Amino acid sequence: MNSDNRAIVHMDLDTFFVSCERLIDSRLVGKPILIGGTSDRGVVASCSYEARLFGIHSAMPMKMAKERCPDAIIIKGNSGTYTKYSNMVTEIIKEAAPVYEKTSVDEFYMDLTGMDKFFGCLKYSSELRQRIMRETGLPISFGLSPNKTVSKIATGEAKPNNQMQVSRGTERVFLSPLSVRKIPMVGLKTYQTLCNLGIRKIQTLQDMPVEMMESALGKNGKMIWTKANGIDNSPVVQYNERKSISTERTFDRDTIDIYKLTAILTAMAENLSFQLRRAEKVCACVSVKIRYSDFQTQSIQKRIPYTAADHDIIPLVLELFKKLYTRRVLVRLIGIRLSHLVNGNHQISLFDENSKLADLYSAMDTIRDRYGDRSLVRASGLEARTIGRYNPFKGEPPMLLANRRV
Repeated sequence: MNSDNRAIVHMDLDTFFVSCERLIDSRLVGKPILIGGTSDRGVVASCSYEARLFGIHSAMPMKMAKERCPDAIIIKGNSGTYTKYSNMVTEIIKEAAPVYEKTSVDEFYMDLTGMDKFFGCLKYSSELRQRIMRETGLPISFGLSPNKTVSKIATGEAKPNNQMQVSRGTERVFLSPLSVRKIPMVGLKTYQTLCNLGIRKIQTLQDMPVEMMESALGKNGKMIWTKANGIDNSPVVQYNERKSISTERTFDRDTIDIYKLTAILTAMAENLSFQLRRAEKVCACVSVKIRYSDFQTQSIQKRIPYTAADHDIIPLVLELFKKLYTRRVLVRLIGIRLSHLVNGNHQISLFDENSKLADLYSAMDTIRDRYGDRSLVRASGLEARTIGRYNPFKGEPPMLLANRRV
């Protein structure tokens, strides 16, 4: 369907982590709040609007943030709490929206195309926003327009805790006075490149020939130019909580070697965690499966706070395996599945860690991207000699990562 005929809503929970903490402790309302690693070497995962007035932003070193706002209240954060409230909002939207896409723990798209005939999309979206605030206590903003890009930018302009509609035909006028930094996919590096070209406002992009942007930035230049002109035909992709990635190992010879089994599970979990981070996703459920030599198959799973960190997933996998492996007979197959995936930064689970751990993950993943998934592994996982390098998030259904015999 042409984007001009669509009604797309983008909803975003305002300063989500901070809002959750304020629900727990009302004394935090109106005060500058920093959430993240509490040591000087920690990083800011989220901050309140009051803290932003001091120039503080997410990913800033905590030491620098405290220097800018000495009176800020620092909270380590609790990913379990944030997962709980994210799920509450998801359930409300799931019930109300015909098609919805959950793009992170605090961000949603909805396609309300055709509902104007019955409700009026703006009225329906506004009532849904009021319901979310009433039932969860969380502030939330939304933008409504004919496409995802304009709606997302409109949400940003509506914040904090408000709403905005951009009517069909007014997209370019709405976008033109805004900074090019507002365009999704324009990160800091691209923004600096555009500034060097004398491009700071979206209107400048709108007035440029698309060929000039292609010449300067290649394929991305054309995409940025298209978004700057308020054009985006991308669909709202129905969210499915059962979406998962998994990997299995079938043995040539059935085994009872616990050392070998735990080593392979460690390597498998480590690789799946890396695949999540590479795709910028986090999971909320971990499952382990065993098939014995008599083909009896058993599995166990556990819901967890959203994460893609090795140090969260690997110990849980080994714990589940220990609970599951009770027959003490030969094992034919073992498998791991990570499910309930959403887009998100794996640092959501690193509130209690310092920035060195986040830097370590980044360095490890960079090495694997360049030299291969098995170029850097834990010593405890060396027993697993083969781990598939197939990326489940590119071009194939993300249900099966690998099924190899070892």
